[in-house]
Amino acid sequence: MIIGTAPRIRQGFEQAWSVLVALFFWDLAVTIFYFISPFRAPALPLTIFGTALALVLGVRVNSAYQRWWEARILWGAMVNASRSFARAVLAFLPEGEEAQALGRELVLRQVAYVHTLRRQLRRLETGGDIHRILGPGDHPELARRNPANGLLEGSGRRVAGLVRRGWIDTIQQGRIEAVLVDMANAQGGMERIKNTPLPAQYRAFPQFFTRLFCILLPIGLVETLGAATPIGSAVAGFMYLAVLQIGDDLVDPFGNSVHDLPLDSITTVIEADLCQSIDLPPPAPVEPVDGVLW
Repeated sequence: MIIGTAPRIRQGFEQAWSVLVALFFWDLAVTIFYFISPFRAPALPLTIFGTALALVLGVRVNSAYQRWWEARILWGAMVNASRSFARAVLAFLPEGEEAQALGRELVLRQVAYVHTLRRQLRRLETGGDIHRILGPGDHPELARRNPANGLLEGSGRRVAGLVRRGWIDTIQQGRIEAVLVDMANAQGGMERIKNTPLPAQYRAFPQFFTRLFCILLPIGLVETLGAATPIGSAVAGFMYLAVLQIGDDLVDPFGNSVHDLPLDSITTVIEADLCQSIDLPPPAPVEPVDGVLW
């Protein structure tokens, strides 16, 4: 996620430079043809075309941003639920080495859960964080199609075991289970966003109409701008292409690009809070790199 306040125009050029170069040469060809031939450009209603295209792009960007913001809300809920889970487990369990050891295990399983969920959403291998946090050995969750859900289920079974041992009562179990349900709901919302892309027409039509508008732009401007048409048309086209690119960048908030949610930072914050609750040293915070928080 970009956290710098300065606009990153250079990055926009890097993403759209190939299309801009092609459009510039097209603008140049239209301008040259206009001056060496008796051709006169038709009076195209570019204002109407541009306004309609801006509305289409605005709807698309708003839809993509709503997905991005909903994803951030869900991860905020996951942060709060993780802290509540650790606090409830450690507060409800009685004194005693065995009970406290199981409480520490549940807290560490929660740390492993959020890291595993982060890697699942990014389509990455999940075993590394589970072994790092829970230690080497056989972890049956890794054989699951959804390892994060397996960790959550395992924590639920362990909490039920606390009731059978008489370490917590059913009311306390219900409080902890409610937090687990909140985490399951948040995970389900994240998976819904990840597995449900924007409809094809939201992606195909804006791209087609934006490129068509950029092709028509020099034809409609050459009578007014003359020799300056290639520059003026390229600048105007870049603005529309930049808005189009914003929608592409925000549509998948769980990716691993500079525009996506800083999942590394969010999960590291959760790990730090939960490790300190069981007297373990917290990991170092994730620092921005070139104005980008990962």
